[in-house]
This record gives sequence, C-alpha cells and structure tokens, in this order.
Amino acid sequence: MSVADYAARNRTALGGVAAALVLFGALAALFDLPVDQLFTVGMFERTLRAATPIALAAIGGLYAEKSGVFNIGLEGFMILGALSAAAVAWLVSGEGAITQADLWVGVVGAVAVCALLTVAFAVLTIRYEADQIVAGLAVWFIGLGFGPFAATVLWGGVSSPTLPNIDNVVVPVLSEVPVLGRLFFDASPLVLFTVLVVAAAWVVLYRTRYGYWVQAAGENPEALDTAGVDVNRVRYATVVFSGAMAGLAGAVLAIGIGSGFTGTGATMVDGRGWIAIVAYLFGNYNPVGTFAASLLFGGTEMLQVQFQTVGISLPNSLVGLFPYVAVLVVLALVGYTRVPDAVGEPYDTEE
Repeated sequence: MSVADYAARNRTALGGVAAALVLFGALAALFDLPVDQLFTVGMFERTLRAATPIALAAIGGLYAEKSGVFNIGLEGFMILGALSAAAVAWLVSGEGAITQADLWVGVVGAVAVCALLTVAFAVLTIRYEADQIVAGLAVWFIGLGFGPFAATVLWGGVSSPTLPNIDNVVVPVLSEVPVLGRLFFDASPLVLFTVLVVAAAWVVLYRTRYGYWVQAAGENPEALDTAGVDVNRVRYATVVFSGAMAGLAGAVLAIGIGSGFTGTGATMVDGRGWIAIVAYLFGNYNPVGTFAASLLFGGTEMLQVQFQTVGISLPNSLVGLFPYVAVLVVLALVGYTRVPDAVGEPYDTEE
C-alpha cells in the first residue's frame, strides 16, 4: 500500500488530525501557551518511550484481527507479560543484584510465557470456537487477579521491589546528531526494536505471500482454503504472535523502561492494552498508521509531565484524563473503519 493509497483510504482520520492540530494551535494562541517549551526533544523522547508498549501490543493485535481473530485479551496478556518479566529477572538473579543479562532473560521469559498462554487462547477460540470476546475478557480478568496474587506470593506485596531497567544503547557519532541523535541513537534498544517491528510488519503484511494469506484469512477464508492454504494454521500463528507481542509490551513496561511490576489498581498496564486496540483501528490496520496512533497516545500521556516541567498548573486528575479523551476523539474519527469480513467467525476447513 503506497502513501497515496493510505491517504486516500484514511481521509477522515487524517482530516481529523489536521483539525485537531489547528484547534490546538488556536488554543495555544488564545491562552498563550509556551509551545516552544512544551514540544521539546525531551518531550518527543518520552513520547517514543510511552508509545513503545502500545505499539508492540497493537501490531500483534492487528495481525490477529487481520486473520479473523479478535484478541481482546491484549490488556490481560500485557499484565502477565509485565509480571513474568519482573519475576523471571528477579528469580534468575538469585534474588540478588540484577544485571542487564538478567533483565534480557526476563524479557525473553515474558515473551515465551505469553506465547504459551496464547496457544491456549487460540485453541479455545479457533478449534473449540469459543466466543472471542468472552475468552478475551476472561484473559483480562485473569491478568488483573493473578498478577497481584503472584506478586504477593513472590514478594510479599502486590508489587515487586524496585528493579533496574534496560540501559540505553548509545551509538557513537550518530548520538550527537541534533534531535534524531537523542531520539534514536541514545535510546532504549526496545524503542529501536519497536521501530524495526513496525517496518517489518508493514513489509510482511503488504509485500509477502504470507501477508496476503493473513489478509485472506480474515476477509475470505473460503478462497484461501480453496487455494490449498490451511486457514486455521494461519490464524494460530497470528494469534500466538499477538500474545508474544503483548508479553513483550508488558516486559517493556516492567523492566524495559519501568522499574518493576506494579499490581495496584488496574496494574501498571493501566488500560494500555485497550488503547492498543484503538491504535490499530485508528491506523486502519496499517502498521505504520498504528505506530503513528501509538505516538499520539504516548504524547498525550506525557503531557502531564511536560506541563509540570514548564510550570503550567493543572490538576493531575484532569491531565491524567488526556489519553482517554484522545481515545474518545479517535473512536469518533474512526467510526467508519471497516473490520475484516470474517472477524470472529470460526472456520471449519473444507475436506
């Protein structure tokens, strides 16, 4: 899909973004907001970090839904991923000083645990044709309950002790480049990995035979089956991929850019799995558009920090609503988005 094609298919969303920018400009002029102090390199750096877990989960959910399975359990898998990453890193360290190697083992462990758990979800929804919404909500409730419970067993409280996070990767010379140097060459490797995942997801989906199979599995599974491709095998692969990506997203929150697992309230995931679903809907199932939507939500989340930095006094409860207001606006803009025709419909392979 070319840039022109994407723009043609997303005129409403792009027009909405343009209108929002114009509105923000008008409000900034009206209330004399220090725009130059709000939108700094540091702001964009924090936005990238905040967008990373949303984008990772959204790319996984996008692939699953493109193939015909709505993985509404992304939030739950992210919670389990965050717990697994912190627990594995802590256990591997022998409950002592946690090294960078321990943290990377924790990330891999989170991906593996959530991929295995998603196999069970895939079997329930694909083979046994369980209702995908009910199964996904069950995953969410399990994550909300099991996360704090397991943390209490391991650490004596619903949250883990403070853990280190993965160090930034600094690329010599390139890190000195203005703006881009700080954003991409003196950043968490998980942020850089996310950018690569977005690019690879776009190429696979729109430029490879397997990507066409994924799209056909969600749009016209009968035609794909007639062509000799196992529809359910494609769906299994994409659903397990979505769980693995959600697990990675949770690991990013816990030990990639965070400092351990937090099990209070809605846990440290705090609705990001649901926002990830909105992100790929706003991106019209395009990985690049999904990443852009993730940046939008990450930016609204970071506004609270930026307002405090420049001395703008607003109640924290009000500023904390910004990401959810953005979600409501986006949902209003993408009400036209056409989901794949066969989403939620089990498929019995023709013999």
